[in-house]
Amino acid sequence: MALNNRRKSTVSPVIALVFQGGIGVVGLLAILILGIPVQISGDGILPSVLYGVLGALCTYAGLLLLTQIPGLFPNNLARQMRGLHRFASGYSWFVLFLLSVFAGVGEELLFRGALQGWLTVHTNTTTAVLAASVLFGLVHYASFTYFVVAAGLGLVLGLAYAITDSILLVMVWHGVYDLVALFCLLRFPEWFGISVRSKD
Repeated sequence: MALNNRRKSTVSPVIALVFQGGIGVVGLLAILILGIPVQISGDGILPSVLYGVLGALCTYAGLLLLTQIPGLFPNNLARQMRGLHRFASGYSWFVLFLLSVFAGVGEELLFRGALQGWLTVHTNTTTAVLAASVLFGLVHYASFTYFVVAAGLGLVLGLAYAITDSILLVMVWHGVYDLVALFCLLRFPEWFGISVRSKD
């Protein structure tokens, strides 16, 4: 899909990729230095990948359905979506793919692998999942509504990791979710109340 109105983003692709990759490095270092036990693939690689893709598609579809309920999400979410659209439309699909992969791998290493894993060892699973989800939401804070959506996604991913013992599953889930969200936002901006003027 080609977008006629592609603008150059204010953040270079290299900086965006290094930032997302750096999150994964921090998570991996925390896991290694602190000796946090991380479950790689639960019941296997193929089920982790398949359930990760299925989970991402179902989660995104569920969120889209929730946005159709009048008054559930305030207008500031629409404003955030416009900002995200401006940000994402400045990158090629290759860069967006890489950002989605890096976010899935890096953020899940940090939040589910390192943080939730460490908290599970030192507290309990419920506290670990809830705390990691809230911190995930805070890191993605752009508005209170966006925080709630991100924390909700963090809760879903945290529960999936706790239930399946598969960091691979939540990495795939997160990365595919981000890629689908970016695709829908750029391909169907009208779903989010965004009008795009083509340069003709």
